[in-house]
Amino acid sequence: MNTKQEKHFYILIASLFLCTTLTLAAQKKAAPTAGLSVFAQDKGKFTIQLEGHTVGHEEFEIAPAGGGWTARGTTDIKAPDSAPTQITGTLTLQPDGAPISYEWISHTDKTNGAHILFANGIAKITLEMQGARPFEQDMSFGTPLVAVLDNNLYYQYAVLARVYDWAKGGSQNFPVLIPQELTPGTISLESAGSQSLAGKSYDALRVVTSDLEVILYLDSNHRLMRVEVPSAKASIVRD
Repeated sequence: MNTKQEKHFYILIASLFLCTTLTLAAQKKAAPTAGLSVFAQDKGKFTIQLEGHTVGHEEFEIAPAGGGWTARGTTDIKAPDSAPTQITGTLTLQPDGAPISYEWISHTDKTNGAHILFANGIAKITLEMQGARPFEQDMSFGTPLVAVLDNNLYYQYAVLARVYDWAKGGSQNFPVLIPQELTPGTISLESAGSQSLAGKSYDALRVVTSDLEVILYLDSNHRLMRVEVPSAKASIVRD
C-alpha cells in the first residue's frame, strides 16, 4: 500500500453520533413513548473491503433497552502491514436519537478505552490508555444533536441514517464527534434519491465532511445495507 492509499485508509477508519441537553434522570422521566422512536430493531454483519480486498468484519445490533435504545458493534480489522485490532463501541440513546452515553474499548498490542457521558450540551470524556493515567476532557457542542462516528464502527452510520429527517429532506448539518481521536467537526447529510448498485435498488444518503464524501445505501425500511467511500476505494457491505 502506498502513502496515498494509507492516508485514504486511515481517513476512512478515523472518519465519520448525538448529544442531549438533559441529565440521565431527566431523560428517563421525559422519554418519549416507544412508538415515537426514530429507531427500528436491527442486527447484522458487515464485511469491510479496501480496494476489493477484505480487511475486516463488524457485527452489530440496535435494540430497545428500557425507555431508550442501545446500539452496539464489534469490529475485527486487519489493515495492511499493521497488527490486528478489535474495537467495540456501545451507545445508549434516547428514542429521538439523542445519546445518553458512549463507551469504546480497543484491543491491539495495548488495551485502550473511554467512557463518555452526554448532558447539557456537553460531552464529558474519560480516556483510559494502557500504561497512562486517565485523561479527562469536556467538549461543548451547543446543540442536543451531535453525530458520534467512531473509528471502524460502521453501525453508527445506521444510527445516523435514522436520525436524518427523511420527511424534511434536503441538506441537514450536524456537529460530529470522533471519540477515539477526541476530534469534533461538522457533517452534512442529504438524500441522494433512489440509486442502483450491484443490481439492487437503494435509498441513498450522502454524508459529506471537509475531508471526504461517504454514500450510505439503505433498503426501503432505511436499514443500512452498504457504505461506499469512493475516494478511498472502500466498501462496507452487509452480509
